[in-house]
Amino acid sequence: MTVPSPDFVSLRGRRFALTDFGGPGTPVLALHGHFGRGRMYAPLAAALAPAYRVIALDQRGHGLTGGGGPFTLDEYVADAAALLHELRRPGPVPVVAHSTGAVAAYALAARHPELVSALVVEDIGAVTDRPVVSHPVLDVSGWPTWAADRETLRDQIESRGIHDASYFLDSAERDRATGGWRLLFEPAHMMASQEAMRGDFWAEWLNSTCPALLMHGEHSSLLPPGHAREMARRRPRTTLREFAGCGHWIHDDAPKEYAWAVARFLDSLPDA
Repeated sequence: MTVPSPDFVSLRGRRFALTDFGGPGTPVLALHGHFGRGRMYAPLAAALAPAYRVIALDQRGHGLTGGGGPFTLDEYVADAAALLHELRRPGPVPVVAHSTGAVAAYALAARHPELVSALVVEDIGAVTDRPVVSHPVLDVSGWPTWAADRETLRDQIESRGIHDASYFLDSAERDRATGGWRLLFEPAHMMASQEAMRGDFWAEWLNSTCPALLMHGEHSSLLPPGHAREMARRRPRTTLREFAGCGHWIHDDAPKEYAWAVARFLDSLPDA
């Protein structure tokens, strides 16, 4: 699958990488979760084209975006808001997001309702800490950041107890200086961000009124089924879709079903 080369944009004094999948359709902002990058939305962008144009941000500390923290919800929300202002859209846009990126998305909708017309929240709760989430932080503090080749980097990550390192390796690239492969994120940054994004975000979840699609993976470790149902019950205009056999990464576990659900939801919006 062809992925466009990223563009770069200055937002709030920082250089951000941006993957604009292009096309004539309605713009959709896409926000990845921890350890990810914007290019992960390539399959969804292809499935939604030409009706929708996916624009995916490499969030601070991730992908090809420069600099580190601070890693707080306020900063993630401000970055996304700055991007939407930079794009100079005449009206609000749908936001599709995964994991911690989805916390930023629903907080963006609560704080800047003029910017967000709808939400697709992939597998994250209104509470991201104990007791709702048993293991809210993935300890990557001792992870390798470089290896001689991609498969060695995979083996080293999977030796830390990761069953399949493919998601993390999507944020790895060849290191031109050494000829090896390196992770684009710093483990220390990811630890700081995960710790900062633990919390109770019920206020942010409930304080927006736009339509929302909440996606829950049956075997998710970060969104228990009872919590997902409570989120849908308490927030008006929220549709819960549960994906059998899927974990936290629904877009990887069931890519066709995931894309179909997003497309159907977007098509149902009043201005679609």
